[in-house]
Amino acid sequence: MAEQLIVKNLPFIRVLPSWAQELSYKYCSKTANLYILHGNIRDFLPHKMNEGEFNFAKIQDYVSEVLFGNRDIIAFYDRSSGVSFCSPEMENEYLAALALQNGNGSYSNGGNGTSTAASAANGASGGAAAHRASTLLARDPTVALPNLERYFFDTVASNKRLVLIIDYAETIIPNTEISRYSDEDRYCLVTLNRWAHDPILTQGDVSIILLTENLADISPRLVRAPSTVKVNIPFPDEHVREQFVGFLDDNEKVILDRGLSPATLAKVTGGLNLVNLNQLAAESFQENREIDLPYLRQKKKEMIEAEASGLLEFIETEYDLSSISGHDFVKKRFKSAAKAIKEGRTDVLPMGYLLAGPVGTGKSFMVNAFTKEIGIPMVKLRNIRSKWQGVTEANLEKVLSILKAMAPVGVMIDEADAFLGDRNMEGDSGTSNRIFAQIASFMGDTELRGKIIWFLITCRPDLLPIDIKRQGRAEEHLSLFYPDTMAEKEHLFRTLIDKLQVRTQKVQIAGLFKKYRFDFSGADLESILIRAKFTAATNKHVVVTSDDLEQTMQDFVPPAYPHEIELQNLVAVLECTSREMLPKRFQSLDRNRLLAEIKQLKALLGETD
Repeated sequence: MAEQLIVKNLPFIRVLPSWAQELSYKYCSKTANLYILHGNIRDFLPHKMNEGEFNFAKIQDYVSEVLFGNRDIIAFYDRSSGVSFCSPEMENEYLAALALQNGNGSYSNGGNGTSTAASAANGASGGAAAHRASTLLARDPTVALPNLERYFFDTVASNKRLVLIIDYAETIIPNTEISRYSDEDRYCLVTLNRWAHDPILTQGDVSIILLTENLADISPRLVRAPSTVKVNIPFPDEHVREQFVGFLDDNEKVILDRGLSPATLAKVTGGLNLVNLNQLAAESFQENREIDLPYLRQKKKEMIEAEASGLLEFIETEYDLSSISGHDFVKKRFKSAAKAIKEGRTDVLPMGYLLAGPVGTGKSFMVNAFTKEIGIPMVKLRNIRSKWQGVTEANLEKVLSILKAMAPVGVMIDEADAFLGDRNMEGDSGTSNRIFAQIASFMGDTELRGKIIWFLITCRPDLLPIDIKRQGRAEEHLSLFYPDTMAEKEHLFRTLIDKLQVRTQKVQIAGLFKKYRFDFSGADLESILIRAKFTAATNKHVVVTSDDLEQTMQDFVPPAYPHEIELQNLVAVLECTSREMLPKRFQSLDRNRLLAEIKQLKALLGETD
């Protein structure tokens, strides 16, 4: 039996979870017999055992005992354990039935033309019986599946109801090109497809359930078949997490800080499953320390990053929007959104934001400051692509499931134009097209409005497909620009001094800006201050003097890519949806003239539309 946790004195769960109801409806319709359960399948699943007592069981036990507990035969198969059964009686019946099928107590050895005379019917024992059992309970799918198929038809003839649970389905029907399949893989794929289309098995009450964490890990030929039923098992919701933490607390298996109740802990652990919570409780118990909010945040970050296999990175910052110099229009928009979130008005929030602007304008920093303002976690989507077929889709499937469970959460995609691509990309067997379509579909799910907030950051918004930029996805388009006026430049300078904790003498910065004229970004000025600080240390004094700063600015070489910067400025202007957001020099720019200048710059840089 799989690992179980017995829970007593919890509220009565009157109905099955939605995924289990979906599976039950499909089963009762008798229109299918092949089911794929995917998603959070390695977790504890709660179900009622006796009055006031609950069993948090693993998926195999949940399916076999709760959903199909009235089946006559419940069988299991995976490549490690081979064929096994829910009880010794079921196993003995299987062995006896197959041994008698060929008459005189013999059975076929995996269809290879040999036979063994041992049988359960004549009481075979010792080595012969052991050999017979090991063959019929084989790990090799080319032996196990034909044996199981013969047994299926035997149970149908006997009016018995059977369910077969195949775990780690991706190991017998992997997602790869059919030309790369081994003979064994081809055999498994054809066999499962035949079973899914066999009306005798469907009407005869024989059900086959495949278990896999990611649909993208198994053959799309089976996943996309109309006769296959796909059921997703989601991460536990807040109510289930509260029940589980309550059980741990009642049984003194978790040490909670006095200010942290099970309900509060459940509320802030979105994205963790019950196995994660059990691990969290066990580790804190072993360390003999209370679980408080700082400890919980750190552990949650570690567990989710591990669960996502490094595909998600938590972003933390000590700064809020008050730490940002300039960009008043954008800050005003973000502060309004923060107020709406705090008031629970998530229905008025955009699905996502597109932040454009030339390099060094602080786009990523702006996003981080916004999430600090509203107190929700921010994660960065890292590179999910792999050279191995099927891995990229599986990575994305896993990440999107975790994001949905973590809600509310902000998701930052830096260099979005390169990360997302478009639906017309070629050269990778259609992987990029499918990835783009899957992300676009997820971003456009209006049920997630206010729960998952997307932040697409790019200096080239013109390279982003319209599919992503349209309303219903990245709805709010905001642009950041280099400081335009002397007052903006001075304010940025003072803000960076505070951020970098640079000790300076009173500096006439306006005079230096007039003396060394160039359009600098916040990143440029931050680099200048760091160099000035280094110069001061080299001159063996802590305070940065006016001479240190002037020496650094005199030596600083402005960026040597003015055409690229100007193009990034113009495409950001084109993306703006408000004139108030624009620097004065761009506010009166005619749109046709703007498009013409962009076209000229692209031609100058060798870009083609």
